[in-house]
Amino acid sequence: MTAAGRASSRENIVSPTGSLKVYYDAVCPGCRRDRARYERWAGEAGEQVAWCDVTTYQQALRDKGIDPQAALLSLHVEDDAGRIVDGIDAYVLLMQRVPRLRPLAWLIGLPGVKALLSWCYDHWVRRRLAREGRLPD
Repeated sequence: MTAAGRASSRENIVSPTGSLKVYYDAVCPGCRRDRARYERWAGEAGEQVAWCDVTTYQQALRDKGIDPQAALLSLHVEDDAGRIVDGIDAYVLLMQRVPRLRPLAWLIGLPGVKALLSWCYDHWVRRRLAREGRLPD
């Protein structure tokens, strides 16, 4: 990631307990279910997470150097210092805040597992968006 203020990996996010903004596709029913599940499991830690629909926050994303179309293709998470991670690193960051998900966060952050999951996730999102007629060019 080359845009100013964006972290190159989740290790650069130093605030494991600060507030987060999650830029996600609120049009996606599965994404909304995942958000609701996360909020249930996170408990009080979930209160530190602001969920921002990428279609509503397009200008804010542009101001941060993120193409809104790219945000449709991959989850983006911003910490309270303005650093942004995306893809599997974004999921790892969110999962690390939920005790029952920490072991899974560790597992999916492993290099080989992360690469495979990134490939699968990218293909799944592209298929979903194509099926909905919303796949960016």
